[in-house]
Amino acid sequence: MIIRKLAVAGALALALTTLSGCSDDTQTSQTAQSSSTPVIGLVQLVEHPALDAANRGIVDAVKARGLTVEFDQQNAQADQSNLGNIAQRFVSQKYPLIFAIATPAAQTMANATDKTPIVATAVTNFEIAKLVKSNDKPGTNVTGTSDLNPVAEQVKLMLALVPQAKRIGTIYNSSEINSQFQVQILKEELQKHNLPLVELTVSSVNDVQQIAQSMIGKVDVIYVPTDNIIASAMPVLTKITTPAGIPVITGEEGCLQGGGLATVGVDYYNLGRIAGEMGADILQGKSKPQDMAIRHQTEFKVKVNKKVAETLGISIPETIAKSAEFVNF
Repeated sequence: MIIRKLAVAGALALALTTLSGCSDDTQTSQTAQSSSTPVIGLVQLVEHPALDAANRGIVDAVKARGLTVEFDQQNAQADQSNLGNIAQRFVSQKYPLIFAIATPAAQTMANATDKTPIVATAVTNFEIAKLVKSNDKPGTNVTGTSDLNPVAEQVKLMLALVPQAKRIGTIYNSSEINSQFQVQILKEELQKHNLPLVELTVSSVNDVQQIAQSMIGKVDVIYVPTDNIIASAMPVLTKITTPAGIPVITGEEGCLQGGGLATVGVDYYNLGRIAGEMGADILQGKSKPQDMAIRHQTEFKVKVNKKVAETLGISIPETIAKSAEFVNF
């Protein structure tokens, strides 16, 4: 278990009691002091840039509010049994609040308790994930921030960067409901341009290499949604697609670090900060999850991986270049 203390005053007090000796009285004082500091559960589904950024955003937002709390940080390593064990322990410890990063993490926490407030992020649609009764008025112990990305804008970006594309591919986790939701939006957008979609799914990171190889010669460009398996395996995907001359448009900017070409994507750090602020409001008694509407990112910026664009020989249109942010991964 990793517990991160955010309150400087609390850390200093603990250090002082440690230096004063190890008598029974001191140990009792330390125990009492530790138990008086609220502990917040924070569970992350898996480690990859997007979810890591959301985690930092949550912690920074709570820290900025000046709350004296500790975080019990847990990473489930994309393992459902780990999630179940973490949820049981969080509930048994009677933490006043649980933060959950990614849909499976949020669903597992919600299945474990309908009493403890849960603030989730990196969930595309809370209502479809059956975490809330309504995104506008949750009506449950769950609220948070949605990572629904602007798929229509991403399709426009894709066609501007790869105007010759006639065959669009996508790859995602077949069991991730939020990925299914995004791909449905993608289909509808592509239909407006009379473009077919080659849809391939994976069930684990181990499937990505084989599926990527099967797409060579069948697609001109690939779109990947905000999918946890694909985000974790982006280097595996682009190690195959980039040499084959297939650009990958991503649902969020973290995937650019794995070799994606471009995105009009979600800023997961910002989403994490918003979720952290919502959690702080709950801790301070300003609001309750059931009354807090799901919040979204409202402004998006085009980001282009300049290094990948050069490797693929893609020229960036001036209309995009003048407002885009360029990165090199």
